[in-house]
Amino acid sequence: MSAGRRSVGGESPDSRTAGVLRFTTELIGWVATPWALASVSIVLSVLSVIVLIGVPAVIGTPGDRNNSVRVPGVVTIAMMVMEFAAAAIPVWFIWWPAVAAPVVLLVVAAVIAGLPRWRWLLAYDRRNEAG
Repeated sequence: MSAGRRSVGGESPDSRTAGVLRFTTELIGWVATPWALASVSIVLSVLSVIVLIGVPAVIGTPGDRNNSVRVPGVVTIAMMVMEFAAAAIPVWFIWWPAVAAPVVLLVVAAVIAGLPRWRWLLAYDRRNEAG
């Protein structure tokens, strides 16, 4: 793990380990959530894909991810929490517990590995409120 690694935007700390864990978790959520919602509604299933993949692709906190729609760090964190929930919750409804439990452990590991980035995102909000 490289302690000095930075995010796509170049300013926030984001280790390779944290990025890999976060992406793996997001990928599981992109599959599990629409799969779970498909039994309820195809429309909800499609909307979940749009929200889980489309929204994070458009929004970003300056210095972390310089996307077209700038948002405060707390919004980026809320989006990650939503992505993590999209991975951790539906797996219990569509897969066996032996598969769901490791996914939850993966989510916990992704959160722990991503804490330096989350701290930076919250500090970004405080820096912008002050200045």
